Amino acid sequence: MLDIRLIRQEPETVKRGLEAKKASASVVDDVLALDEKRRELIQETEALKARRNEISKLIPQRMKEKQPAEDLKEESKSIGDRIKDLDEQLKGIEAEQDGILLRLPNLPHATTPHGKSEEDNVVVRTWGEPKKFPWEARSHWDLGAGAGILDLERGVKLSGSGFFVLRGLGAKLERALINWFLDTHVGKNGYEEVSVPFVVNRKTMTGTGQLPKMEEDMYRVTEDDLFLIPTAEVPVTNLHADEILSGEELPKKFVAVTPCFRREAGSSGKEVRGISRVHQFLKVEMVQYTDPEKSDEGHESLTRNATELLEALGLPYRVLSLCTGDISFAAAKCYDLEIWAPGMGRWLEVSSCSTFTDFQARRANIRFRREAGSKPEFVHTLNGSGLALPRIVIGILENYQLSNGGIEVPQVLRPYMGVDVIPALS
Repeated sequence: MLDIRLIRQEPETVKRGLEAKKASASVVDDVLALDEKRRELIQETEALKARRNEISKLIPQRMKEKQPAEDLKEESKSIGDRIKDLDEQLKGIEAEQDGILLRLPNLPHATTPHGKSEEDNVVVRTWGEPKKFPWEARSHWDLGAGAGILDLERGVKLSGSGFFVLRGLGAKLERALINWFLDTHVGKNGYEEVSVPFVVNRKTMTGTGQLPKMEEDMYRVTEDDLFLIPTAEVPVTNLHADEILSGEELPKKFVAVTPCFRREAGSSGKEVRGISRVHQFLKVEMVQYTDPEKSDEGHESLTRNATELLEALGLPYRVLSLCTGDISFAAAKCYDLEIWAPGMGRWLEVSSCSTFTDFQARRANIRFRREAGSKPEFVHTLNGSGLALPRIVIGILENYQLSNGGIEVPQVLRPYMGVDVIPALS
């Protein structure tokens, strides 16, 4: 949520930031009008309360002097009724203002490239060379079927389009990746592993910015008004909602593996063959809380934590800085990490590493004190996939394919897999 003080003090800056993220700037005037009315009501209420306090002192004084006080009692009652009316008006205005603020996106970071669409995203670095084979590169759906590890038909039978089944060494490959990711983040990168619920309440979804704007993209349990999480970011970021942390605790770094559920509303016409765009998938997620001065540094380190995994896997990748017109609702700055899939002949996003500044912390009310007794401040939140499956599985199948249809297992995964090659079926 945007800081109302920033909107008051720098409305034109806020308008420019909203326009850069393809949001209406006119709502800033609506927010300011409501804010002005809100402050007028508060001022009137405080004046009335002061008068009522004054009357409460005058009444016993008159009674002591045996003077009539009925007029003061009547005025006090009238003031009470008016305060009650003003309080109701104030609640209505605050609810209307919060409703607008909750739908306003975060403002872009000063270093986020300006642009209108994904065509304006900036490649900031690359690693490795896209692989070429002396044969026509096979797709992951052909390789997976040929090795008996990817069963698309039964995924559709069980749940419908956008679901799949991994079998045998395919399931073991996914499990090996998850275990290696977690072991690396915990043992090398200093993250605390947490296991969190896969369904959350409306308040939690609102805290990270999925609600109210993106409710149509979420799977909802209507009877309980609970939501299947679209990413571990949601429960993990909200772990310390409505809490005040000690500055000595920062940065806090969490990692979790969860399934992710996404309806992908409005995604018709996008790539649907294979497992590159599905409704349920597993993902290892990194989340950080930092103090405001260190969030940029944290963003870069979190991104390195993800890219080092790709390098260890030997998967060629590129890092894109998303432009203002393509960045997500809650993010101020975002790096997308994309790997090259030779069988599909395209780049696939496997991680989005984002900094949200204090946007999510304001919504979830996550604060810290720099030292004992100091005024609480909002933390900055960051997150990134470390990494997302099944696109990493796609990358391995298509980049490590063999001429006979088998798949070589990356060196770092062999201790987890117990095999060097996933063979093709004879």
